[in-house]
Amino acid sequence: MSKLLLALFGLLLAFGTQAQTADTLKKIRDSKTITLGFRTDSPPFSFSGPDGQPAGYTVDLCKRVVAGIERTLGGSSLAVKWVPVTSANRFDQVTSGAIDLECGNTTVTLGRQERVDFSNMTFVDGGAVLVLAESKLGRLADLAGKTVGVKPGTTTETSLKAALKERLIDARVVNVKDEAEALAALNEKRIDGYAADRVVLVGNVIVARSDIKYSLLQDDFSFEPYALMMRRDPAFRLAVNRGLVQVYRSGAIKEIFDRWLAPLGKPGPLLAAMYYLNTTPE
Repeated sequence: MSKLLLALFGLLLAFGTQAQTADTLKKIRDSKTITLGFRTDSPPFSFSGPDGQPAGYTVDLCKRVVAGIERTLGGSSLAVKWVPVTSANRFDQVTSGAIDLECGNTTVTLGRQERVDFSNMTFVDGGAVLVLAESKLGRLADLAGKTVGVKPGTTTETSLKAALKERLIDARVVNVKDEAEALAALNEKRIDGYAADRVVLVGNVIVARSDIKYSLLQDDFSFEPYALMMRRDPAFRLAVNRGLVQVYRSGAIKEIFDRWLAPLGKPGPLLAAMYYLNTTPE
């Protein structure tokens, strides 16, 4: 009897382990469709363009990755279905199978890897605070007694609170729904700063095309490595990474960077090193 129970337990364990691993390539091959999640409000990485279509640095990267997956599947053309996701629902959209790959600006963390998997890195950034230029705020320490807006459920929120606590800066952190609400609150001086990833803040200001003058605090308070997010699936992750490696190795990443991030100048040493280190040999 005990041997039978052990055998049944082993089968259940094997089934449970198998159930945790998706077969995304088979799903894509059978449906001839790949479903990509994109953010509508995170320029210059992932946003809705003037024509309402997905646009941005990571969106372009995902398009190149899809071409690589088509080669992996024998060259068959795939239909691409784009699904809008938010900072709040992106993880559930991935784990539920509603999307195959998330093409936004999601930071890789060890905690998040308990739920989902990530590709090789696509960008590296840091958390920063946007303020009105007229405020004369220059450093994180200047936020003492001030109010800072941040989107809830983000690594920025966690890192900002930790940095303020560690540096004994008595600032009030409040939640904002999205970039539009944050900029409106900042412009109306209902908050003194808006915290997000540095490049995202630059993108928000560019897209806003406002006459209002902004500045960024000099201090970065976090390290934010971005990657494409997916379910746990080694074969699919390998196919995605092959596509990314081809982009980095061929130099096509320069074209994508220049299209969306040219105002920042050339890639800095850290980002250039990330591109180089991800040209993994076949």
